[in-house]
Amino acid sequence: MSPYEYPVEILHLVVSPEHAYFGRPRDGAATVPTTDADSVEVVAGKGVVGDRFYGKAAHMDAAVTLFATESLESIAAKLGTGPLDPLLTRRTVVLRGAELTPLIGHEIVLRSGPGDEVRLRPGRHAAPCAWMDRVLAPGAHAAMRGRGGLRCMPLTDGLLHRGPATLLSPVPLDPSRAGEAVRRPRLP
Repeated sequence: MSPYEYPVEILHLVVSPEHAYFGRPRDGAATVPTTDADSVEVVAGKGVVGDRFYGKAAHMDAAVTLFATESLESIAAKLGTGPLDPLLTRRTVVLRGAELTPLIGHEIVLRSGPGDEVRLRPGRHAAPCAWMDRVLAPGAHAAMRGRGGLRCMPLTDGLLHRGPATLLSPVPLDPSRAGEAVRRPRLP
């Protein structure tokens, strides 16, 4: 059992069967169905049922992306915009109350209801793409670096539901740092 438990809120569960951001941003995003689901089914080693990354070999270690909404709030403050739409980031699970970066390389559990939980292994940061300047706001691509979320491999089957949840972590977290950008140190 993980020694640390944190109350979080799952704000959005984003599922889309197709890619919307490909080609040149100036040409505009593709019109594809995207669902902000009340619940999603996660399958170990495959991802979220119905999502564009589900069962794709190239995305097994990154089939689910966790994203802290505080990051988007920090980006909006930095850019001086109003609120930014978290659905446009196309991150799978948008959370409130979770510092994510310390979770890289550890197994975690996201519990969103009695008996409903998913074990994940965050493996790397989710790098933002140039599309963020087009769909969120000018400058969003650079502002999102270091706070684009975490790509995760699903380790167990389970359900996730929108609403109050619990994040079980083997490492201590500081939820007040959820919106901070984390940069890799530059090599000399």
